[in-house]
Amino acid sequence: MKIRFNINYFTRPGQQICVSGAGKFLGNRDISKAIVLNYTDNGNWSVEIEIPNAVKLLEYKYYLKDESGSVMWEWGNYRSILLPLQMMGLVNVVDSWRAPGKEEKAMFSSAFSEVIMKANSKTKGAVSRAKNRLQFRIQVPRIGPNYQVCVMGNQLKLGNWDKQKPLLLACDSNNVIWSGEINLSGIGSPVKYKYGIYDTEKKKLVTIEEGEDRYLEIPSLNVDSFLLIKSDESFKYPLGNWKGAGVSIPVFSQRSEKSFGVGDFGDLIDFIDWAKSVGMKMVQLLPVNETIASHNWLDSYPYKSISVMALHPVYLNLDKMGVLKDKDKMNEYAAKKAQLNASTHVDYPEVLKLKSAYYKLLFDQEKATFFEREDYKRFFDKNKEWLVPYAAFVYLRDKMKSPDFRLWGKYSKYDKKAILKLTNPTSKEWDDIAVHYFIQFHLDKQLSEVSLYARNNGIVLKGDIPIGISPNSVEAWTEPELFNLGAQAGAPPDDFAVKGQNWGFPTYNWEKMAEENYSWWKKRLHKMADYFDAYRIDHILGFFRIWEIPEDAVEGLLGYFNPALPLTANEIENFGVSFDFERMVQPYIRQYLIEDLFGEYAEEVIQKFLEPTGYDGYRMKEEFSSQVKVNAWFLSDVEEENLSDKNRKIRDGLFDLIANVLFIQTGHDQWQPRISLQQTASFAALDDYTQNLLNQLYLQFFYQRHDDFWYHKGMEKLPAIIEASNMLVCGEDLGMVPDCVPPVMDELNILSLEIQRMSKNPKIKFAHPSDAPYLSVCTTSTHDMSTIRGWWEEDRESTQLFYNQELGNEGTAPFYAEPDVCKQIIVQHLYSNAMWTTFPIQDLLAMDGRLRWDKTQEEQINEPSNVRHKWRYRMQQSIEDLKKADAFNALLKSLIESSGRLSDY
Repeated sequence: MKIRFNINYFTRPGQQICVSGAGKFLGNRDISKAIVLNYTDNGNWSVEIEIPNAVKLLEYKYYLKDESGSVMWEWGNYRSILLPLQMMGLVNVVDSWRAPGKEEKAMFSSAFSEVIMKANSKTKGAVSRAKNRLQFRIQVPRIGPNYQVCVMGNQLKLGNWDKQKPLLLACDSNNVIWSGEINLSGIGSPVKYKYGIYDTEKKKLVTIEEGEDRYLEIPSLNVDSFLLIKSDESFKYPLGNWKGAGVSIPVFSQRSEKSFGVGDFGDLIDFIDWAKSVGMKMVQLLPVNETIASHNWLDSYPYKSISVMALHPVYLNLDKMGVLKDKDKMNEYAAKKAQLNASTHVDYPEVLKLKSAYYKLLFDQEKATFFEREDYKRFFDKNKEWLVPYAAFVYLRDKMKSPDFRLWGKYSKYDKKAILKLTNPTSKEWDDIAVHYFIQFHLDKQLSEVSLYARNNGIVLKGDIPIGISPNSVEAWTEPELFNLGAQAGAPPDDFAVKGQNWGFPTYNWEKMAEENYSWWKKRLHKMADYFDAYRIDHILGFFRIWEIPEDAVEGLLGYFNPALPLTANEIENFGVSFDFERMVQPYIRQYLIEDLFGEYAEEVIQKFLEPTGYDGYRMKEEFSSQVKVNAWFLSDVEEENLSDKNRKIRDGLFDLIANVLFIQTGHDQWQPRISLQQTASFAALDDYTQNLLNQLYLQFFYQRHDDFWYHKGMEKLPAIIEASNMLVCGEDLGMVPDCVPPVMDELNILSLEIQRMSKNPKIKFAHPSDAPYLSVCTTSTHDMSTIRGWWEEDRESTQLFYNQELGNEGTAPFYAEPDVCKQIIVQHLYSNAMWTTFPIQDLLAMDGRLRWDKTQEEQINEPSNVRHKWRYRMQQSIEDLKKADAFNALLKSLIESSGRLSDY
């Protein structure tokens, strides 16, 4: 059999088009053995080769090679063509170079190909048995399950442009390639045609491509049998870009009659039903990984995981897990369930304590037969690489009464052999370890059920990847070389955390991760793809540079960028700044500052914490020379929440004194300007000339010096990581965003996050949703922000401006964000240009005066400036009641439908 490859692509002199693929005849995907096509004219390249008759699947891909040997592949996976069962004299493939627009590329993610646009593979397409035939092929990822691609054209067998007689195509098993055949007999040349979309239920053509007709010359060939394959790209939609709407809710915030005082995986089934009923296409969650470290409220923080693979036990649905045979115990749990479900907020410690006890009782009841179950064996075999160390870690955490593995004696350093011995089924610790296999099995089973249900109902489940891990985690214990455990990650100051954020995460050892080709990240994403078809990269800026905070600092103000290009003392001097270590690097502490900060406690502060340096100056005593030392002194015998107002004022004032510096040392003769140095008392005490010079240096350092450097850092990591899965990728790109970040996200098809209240343009206060880029997620609020209603009450001046300028209303803004105001904001976002508009459930409910909670400020999920914040927000109505809220649901669906966000293609 002969194969002729044809492709049209205009090249520059010295460039060649090559084809590589599976099989010896195409070089076995070795580009050094690829086939070079011959140039004919007008951008046309072709080559004809012999292939064995036994070959039934042709896999190949084109690439461009220049004189230097550099290679540029066409986009996408290898092409795949099923060859005829009967031998053909010639298969003539006419291809188009694959280079879809970025809008179309997003449609190839599993969010679309496996969920929203999952094609019906059972559709029938036109098939010909003739010796000479023409096959049409086209990639159409954007088409719903009740539709089919078709072809119309200027030939009788293509309906002669009759919309009632299109040629129907069938979809391949990958839900992307549509193909169909006609007999070449009687076909005139040229063939003019267009693709369309056919409604399989209504039995009619509903959309036809816009633009000029497609065109195909039929070659005259003297062969006994001939298959001409016309392979096309990029369906030309007349409808514009596809757009969808979604809802975001933490799993723990769901309320149902069936759960146990906290939202769980079982609740997601009903929530997905509700989301689908109102026209939503996405349900977005916060991280669901295990965070249990201290068995208290601190563990409610979902971004500080102790395992990036294990799921959090608090999300198990007890009913789905199994029933205790002890009826008295079940009655006790039923009573506790009713009590906890009646609570306004999630009582995280109590729920976790009760659920954990239930798991162990159920484990004891079922362990005799559980480990022989085939579904458990499959789960264990698939996950044992991470599951065994995780179970050992959790056992040791509880046995040693500390998650800090450094305190575990002989187990303080991970030893694989020792852990295999500890976790051996014959060990006396087996039950205490195996119970965690049991729990994780049920978690995986329940979330997998939710995932399958969402996919089958056309709902994209979107997960969240935290930027960091806990320093006391399985990964830090088993793979410490991948992390800088002596550093803390956080974020520089912004409008929501004026002193920055200190997350307490170790930073990544990216050099070591690169040596292992980012396998740690790839495994993490592979696991995530078991459950999700889209994910949010938390703090994507961390892949370019992280805000690293010294170990002796508590607040984010004393952080610095890493990696970075620090200044030398000479460079600072070259800006005209007289670099004085004592004045600019040491805390600037003067009598008047002490009096301003501490008022009536000024003298007490001086006596206890400071020592004089002369000339009205002071320095911190050595035992209080860092924020960590100060914090430890104040919290030596009291919890943070019990700190007196006086001690809190003094403690926080001392933090301010220690952070009152202009430069931070990051190495030998390496200096970075302190973030927000213009707001320090030290800066205010300088003369105008020096202030001006420091401002110039500051702007150059933070906004110009690193652009190219950080661009390459991002491009070193992100491509390898995001290619590990086919999920739709969204990036949380808020805060101090370098100019290099948007081009990288654009190049890699990572959707940005757009928030009206957080304009990325420093020249305007509010970002209008209509200006959002298409490849973005446009939202009203995030979990780190106040809700629409909460924000409305924070700043009257800002609210008034927004009411008049952004919403186009006249007169005085209402004091509260009334339902109609909230509806206006939701509608603005629905009509955004963004691919996705997602709304926190609180902001949607704000449109209904009967459903929204009267305790507005209680609806905020997190306060970023408070590291001890309790994550406990719950919906005030159950999902069951939400599904019965007919008026609200009808309103929401009508808004989504009228905005064009209900389209199936």
